[in-house]
Amino acid sequence: MNRLIAAIAVFTTLLLTQSCSQEVKEGETHVSASPIAENNPHSRHEGHGTSDSQTQETLLESATTAKLTIPNQVKPKTPVSLIIDVQDKNGKAIQKFEIFQEQLMHLIVVSDDLQFFSHLHPTYKENGRFEVEANFPQSGGYTLFSDYNPADTPEQVSVLKTQVLDKTSDQPKIDLTTTKTFGDTIANLKFSQPTLKAEQEVVLTFDLKQTNNQPIADLQPYLGERGHLVILKNSSPLKRADYIHAHALKDTPLGKVNFITKFPKPGKYKLWGQFNRNGKIVTADFWVNVQ
Repeated sequence: MNRLIAAIAVFTTLLLTQSCSQEVKEGETHVSASPIAENNPHSRHEGHGTSDSQTQETLLESATTAKLTIPNQVKPKTPVSLIIDVQDKNGKAIQKFEIFQEQLMHLIVVSDDLQFFSHLHPTYKENGRFEVEANFPQSGGYTLFSDYNPADTPEQVSVLKTQVLDKTSDQPKIDLTTTKTFGDTIANLKFSQPTLKAEQEVVLTFDLKQTNNQPIADLQPYLGERGHLVILKNSSPLKRADYIHAHALKDTPLGKVNFITKFPKPGKYKLWGQFNRNGKIVTADFWVNVQ
């Protein structure tokens, strides 16, 4: 295939299933992914991700399948339409979804080197179909975490992968600095214990200041909370067990946002904290080492 023509090779890190229930238009790639249900009742607010202790039985009992349709020809830095169809295990479209964190679906798109991060909210088009426009900034592999909650079922996450143009190095650049500046916001990441250890609860604090070192006083709710946090373990390939979707605790001091979570395994993790400063979303990313 001509290396100058964008070829999207889509596959999943979970169960890859073939489906003939929908017609695929010419020039599009169609793929199915069976998600793992998020059964931890505290996961939305305390950030407990799904750990490897979940059994294969849980995976097989998944109530839905997410199908991604994406054009075959995609160029970096060019908007592209993504279609996600959510169906039950019999191939019938899911009709109703519950709103959580003010949205029906949260779509987290990351490059496999964990340098690019995008948090999108696809629009529901009825009959189980969601649509959103995405932009892939460079060649390489990307992983999409589709987080949604069908009515009367647990919150679920489907994991899909796509390749834009030629494969590039997926080796991340790891920087364990805990204080960074993002535009006009200085973020200092602090921990409730001196050493992060796998399977131990920890409070992560984002201490946010203005560039004049004064506490930020213009924080507003983002998706109904004081902040939002996505955590991914540095793995190849990225999979559902590497994904933690956390939300901020209430009643924190001025300029500070706290999250409580648990890292399932030792290793390096990338964190993306998101905060609303008077209508402007600030994304603060950090690496942490877990023993």
